[in-house]
Amino acid sequence: MGLNGFKDYFKILGISRNATDKEIKSAFRKLARKFHPDLHPNDKKAESEFKEINEAYEILSDQEKKKSYEEYLSYWFTNSVGKSRDFHRKNKEKGFDDYLTFDDFFSDLIGRFSEVGQEIYSNISLEKKSQSLNLDAEFDLQITFFEAFNGTKKNLLVNDERIEVEIPKGIQTGSKICIKNKGNIQTGKGKRGDLLIVVSVKSHPIWKVKGLDVYADLPISLDELALGVQISVATPQGDKYLLIPSGSLPEQTLKLEGQGFQNIDAQGDLFFILKLKLPEKWSDKELILLEKLRSVRRYDPRSSWFDQACT
Repeated sequence: MGLNGFKDYFKILGISRNATDKEIKSAFRKLARKFHPDLHPNDKKAESEFKEINEAYEILSDQEKKKSYEEYLSYWFTNSVGKSRDFHRKNKEKGFDDYLTFDDFFSDLIGRFSEVGQEIYSNISLEKKSQSLNLDAEFDLQITFFEAFNGTKKNLLVNDERIEVEIPKGIQTGSKICIKNKGNIQTGKGKRGDLLIVVSVKSHPIWKVKGLDVYADLPISLDELALGVQISVATPQGDKYLLIPSGSLPEQTLKLEGQGFQNIDAQGDLFFILKLKLPEKWSDKELILLEKLRSVRRYDPRSSWFDQACT
């Protein structure tokens, strides 16, 4: 405590002004375990210590709040040696003189940055807080494209417990799977939250997912584009036949219906984007045929281009 109720949060956590984020978090965890209300029932002093530890971490663990607090901290030290007016003139936008007490500054800071901090700052008892404590746990799970496409089962180790999770087919990145009563346990109370598994699907070198639809670039030759052909293509469900119509163009999209992702509500499609693939080196016979093509070709690919370029 200091001038007008000032609190030195660095001192409360027992860390230096230059402490790293990791050091701040480590100090908070150590003190929070030491003064946790479950270990000190009906101990008002421990309750007060626990509240101040939470306040300190709420401020110092957030870069914006920490910056504002350090500016106020500088103001407080300047004020304590009678130079507050000079400081205030240099920092008019901060308006620290407008705060009659540190509690006013703290309340405003928390109000500007965080709803969580307001809960810490309020006079709600720790008992009521513990009742509303969120015991749900999150587990980030990354799966492959084909595991998402076909569905799979995963055996996970969560809180030292083995849990088998069924991943439904057609699941998307960002989807959550809720496993009841497998979350965090409230110490001394026996209550347990749920486990929320947050799924992300690894990117695939060929298959790109957009909703339930799947897209892929398909290499195609010049003659296949011009003359048309029926070819065998790979799909997530196995090889299929795809008809390339004659006169097709590069970047044209062809669709195979019902070959995309499927969930309980809908079925997506599979789209192939035609990509002209030319050989790195033409054979002599190919060059002879291309010469013949050039001699009979009537189409000038640059006719409209010249018109546009000259206007």
